[in-house]
Amino acid sequence: MDQTFFERLVAQLPQLEPGQPFNPTAQQYAAYYGIDFSAEVDQHLGHIEVDGFDLAVQVWRPSLPRGTLIILHGYYDHMGLYGHVIRWALGHRLAVMAFDLPGHGLSSGERASIDCFLRYQQVLDGVIQHAQDWRLPAPWHFLGQSTGGAILIDRLLHGPLPEQTGETVLMAPLVRPRQWGVSQFSLKLLGGFIQQLGRRFTDNSTDEAFLDFIRQHDPLQPQVLPVAWVQALDKWIPRIETAMPSSHRPLIVQGQADGTVDWQHNIRVLQEKFNGPELLYLPEARHHLANEQADFRQRYLDWLGDRLGY
Repeated sequence: MDQTFFERLVAQLPQLEPGQPFNPTAQQYAAYYGIDFSAEVDQHLGHIEVDGFDLAVQVWRPSLPRGTLIILHGYYDHMGLYGHVIRWALGHRLAVMAFDLPGHGLSSGERASIDCFLRYQQVLDGVIQHAQDWRLPAPWHFLGQSTGGAILIDRLLHGPLPEQTGETVLMAPLVRPRQWGVSQFSLKLLGGFIQQLGRRFTDNSTDEAFLDFIRQHDPLQPQVLPVAWVQALDKWIPRIETAMPSSHRPLIVQGQADGTVDWQHNIRVLQEKFNGPELLYLPEARHHLANEQADFRQRYLDWLGDRLGY
């Protein structure tokens, strides 16, 4: 698949509405990423308008669902990369809603950029409103990988949460990235002169097939690191680290071979901010837990299933 295909797909995306047919172009996209479950469940792909962005949103709804999982992907990601988690949720008769953040995947916006992290909260508000419009069944469990986890951390600390909320799952959540002090120094040097840097791909998973796919075969992977996104992160971190503690108890999954976020610092912050969060460590897992090797995924999915009651 090339950029022309995705440009055509985005141009054809209808407004996301219940009953909207899953057209052949959307099915071709879903099949390419391994997220076509339309033979087993009702599946929909469309866009919604939130805060000046056209957001691509996808819904999978099995018959007689007993809850909902709302997925927030990580930085540089898109919902097409979350097939393992989606399949697991559908196997437990959960409806699933996933969306591409601004500047990612099929959504509009400058690639991989944002001017303020609070805009992510406005985006989440819009997605929640559409989940209500679709009457997705409660409880609504939220799952966020990395930056998706950061968005959920902010929501847990500052609210509001919909009354349907069940559990919140934070996978390798971002508070500070690794070597943040060095990044801040570089930001001060470069911020006034350079708008973006070339992306450096890292070995953020032990699944070599996944690493090869995102490097060689995924046309939706951004190739730049915008300075604006790093500046927005720099302004957001104090909002979390100085926030008042919350009574919420998220479920946290963290790989101890994670070289992307400063996970030791982040876990300390989350343990201070939340009321005894449950924590699962995966000693050999890296950062991209949604696409780690199968035995690591199975371990945390079994753990989550026990805690979600599935």
